[in-house]
Amino acid sequence: MLLLLAAPPKFYDDDPLLTVPPPRDAGTPNARRLSDLYDLFSNELAHPGQRQPKKEQPVRGRGVNTLGEPNDSAWFVPRHYWKRLTADELRRGPGDSRPPADGPWTVIRSKSEGVTPGFMIRDSQQRRYFVKFDPISNPEMATGAEMVGSRLLHAVGYHVPENYLVRFTEDRLVLGERVEFYDIRGKPRIMTRRDLLEILLKVPRDRQGRYRAVASLHIPGTVMGPFRWYGTRTDDPNDLVPHEHRRDLRALHVFSAWIDHDDSRAINNLDSLVDQGGVHSFRHFIQDLGSSLGSGSERPNSPRSGGEYLFGWKESAVQFFTLGLAVPYWAKAHYPKIPSVGLFESEIFDPERWVPEYPNSAWLNRLPDDEFWAAKQVMAFSDDDLRALVSSGEYTDERARDWLVKCLIARRDKIGRAYFAKVLPLDRFEYRDGKLTWDDLSGGVGPVKQEWAEYDNAQGTRKPLTDSWKYAVVTLSPESKPARKIDVYLRRTDRVSVVGIDRFW
Repeated sequence: MLLLLAAPPKFYDDDPLLTVPPPRDAGTPNARRLSDLYDLFSNELAHPGQRQPKKEQPVRGRGVNTLGEPNDSAWFVPRHYWKRLTADELRRGPGDSRPPADGPWTVIRSKSEGVTPGFMIRDSQQRRYFVKFDPISNPEMATGAEMVGSRLLHAVGYHVPENYLVRFTEDRLVLGERVEFYDIRGKPRIMTRRDLLEILLKVPRDRQGRYRAVASLHIPGTVMGPFRWYGTRTDDPNDLVPHEHRRDLRALHVFSAWIDHDDSRAINNLDSLVDQGGVHSFRHFIQDLGSSLGSGSERPNSPRSGGEYLFGWKESAVQFFTLGLAVPYWAKAHYPKIPSVGLFESEIFDPERWVPEYPNSAWLNRLPDDEFWAAKQVMAFSDDDLRALVSSGEYTDERARDWLVKCLIARRDKIGRAYFAKVLPLDRFEYRDGKLTWDDLSGGVGPVKQEWAEYDNAQGTRKPLTDSWKYAVVTLSPESKPARKIDVYLRRTDRVSVVGIDRFW
């Protein structure tokens, strides 16, 4: 006998879920390492993960509630757009109360990954920090970018490490016992005081003879290695949505374009196993923002940063057949000579043409509603908000502060124009006094047509509205571009509330 299963309702009584359910225990998984070269070539040549189908309905952003918003979770915590942070909170970022303590700092590990010199220290309170420096040619560039970039992403809602600007002299450092060190040939040996001094010779000092660095507090929990931009972790029982379909990861393209964080490789992500009341679960971090805002960490970023992939078949063919005479758009940019900024600009910047060093599946899968979700948050940062964020970089050159703020404002506005134009840019829906209200985020939508219908939550059908409705759907469409519409779902209990949003384009 054939059994026909009824389709599930569109909405449940607890929708919209603002926070994910309590996590399941992950047990004792093993940490993993990821080859940077493997990640590069697999993304350039193999196209891992599920891509958007060409002839079928696109895969919408997942890991969201019925309003289309990512839940408060191990991936993302809604912040500035939903509850504005003060200037002090923006400057504070994920925390400002645990800088390295006074007294000696014991070097316990040398930095064996990445391009910038550094090491790990343990302070007098037994806290561990990664210490990263500026290149000697560009004081304040990488450290400033790390401070500002990490605080901006934190304000958006991502998990980032606690970063502190520190200034110290060489005599504060104490070399720990049997610290492993890799020489220029990649062979391990025990680190000596001379090795430590050679690291410090490669970084700048200020007029007082102090080194400026970012001390990044070791993230909570046990480090489990990076997460990829596709698939899921098989050892994480809570990692159920393929990463290439997560809205919060797709949207990172927009935020990375804003600050020109092209070094968004998988190895710059990090998973940690944290203890939450006896339950061990993963938390996902974005780290190493030193290659952003014009910085390439060890030198100013390349002019092509964000303009082209490290290798692109189309771009290579154009240069080959034109004998290198074709001038790419990014080569027309002009940069001021500000060493602590590097190469960061806003005139040539085009958010829709911006790309990281090499492709990743999540960013290639983004859809207009993913981009809108990011753009509405970008546009929520006022000019004063951006000044507060930039001040966390503690730039001594006033030109650097002014230039970064100017560029971030201009790039913000370009992002808003680009992505608000693809959908109907209405948000913050509320039902008040028998009417549906909203904010026009662009300020220029104009007249909006409303079509009300009663919604059958079990059958997914519509009919003319009656006085006894429990669910209703309001279809909003602008007179100028009716295809860019929004379905707003209402539920009536003791009051009427917005329970769901679907966007179309």
